[in-house]
Amino acid sequence: MHIEELREYCLSKKDTEETLPFGPDTLVFKVNGKVFLLAALDVRPLQFNVKCDPDKAIELREAYQQSVLPGYHMNKKHWNTIIVDGILSNKQLKEMINHSYELVNGKKKKG
Repeated sequence: MHIEELREYCLSKKDTEETLPFGPDTLVFKVNGKVFLLAALDVRPLQFNVKCDPDKAIELREAYQQSVLPGYHMNKKHWNTIIVDGILSNKQLKEMINHSYELVNGKKKKG
């Protein structure tokens, strides 16, 4: 997966908005005003942070120690940093994105 594919996939999700609140090097995707994915644009290989159920986060980190790390600059209990280095398939990457989107989308912004 490359950055354009990641971007297109995130934007295909209902009610998703793309922002750059932390400057031009960090792409942020939100649903209903809540962040579900952050992608570093200045790092190779591609890396992105996604929200994750705490128990599942630990399982993924243990199973894919090189590619799934505690969330960089995030709450390490609830966020993982994913390194797109070819170890995880596009299907697995999309499942992680879906999981994050669903976790965040379940918490509707109070209006």
